[in-house]
Amino acid sequence: MNRTASAIGHPASEPPPDIEHRDCRMISEILGRIGDKWTVLVVMTLRERPRRFNELKRAVDGISQQMLARTLKALERDGMVSRRVQDSVPPQVEYSLTELGTSLAEPVKQLGQWAWAHLELIRGHRAHYDRKTG
Repeated sequence: MNRTASAIGHPASEPPPDIEHRDCRMISEILGRIGDKWTVLVVMTLRERPRRFNELKRAVDGISQQMLARTLKALERDGMVSRRVQDSVPPQVEYSLTELGTSLAEPVKQLGQWAWAHLELIRGHRAHYDRKTG
């Protein structure tokens, strides 16, 4: 149980009893953002160090320029990424994680480690399921 949950008298895994429907929608929206595969890859890449747009695009395998721009804007809007324009000719833009984004990086890393640790087991279950239903 985390401190916030115990301080208000309910487990962290349960929403507070007075949570409103609009709060659930907002939480769902945030979970959709942070659970998006491009968000995960961008956050993990920026966890290493700040990067310029094209450097970030090269580091995140398979992401299109449009999708990277969209993802960065959404993360900036949510306060997880900061965008800094460097005073140069031509201007260069550098992206970095904010304190909020850095706090997201650790649980994302842990999820990735869990996926890696269970990769073969999941592959086996998928193969079994496909043989059974195929």
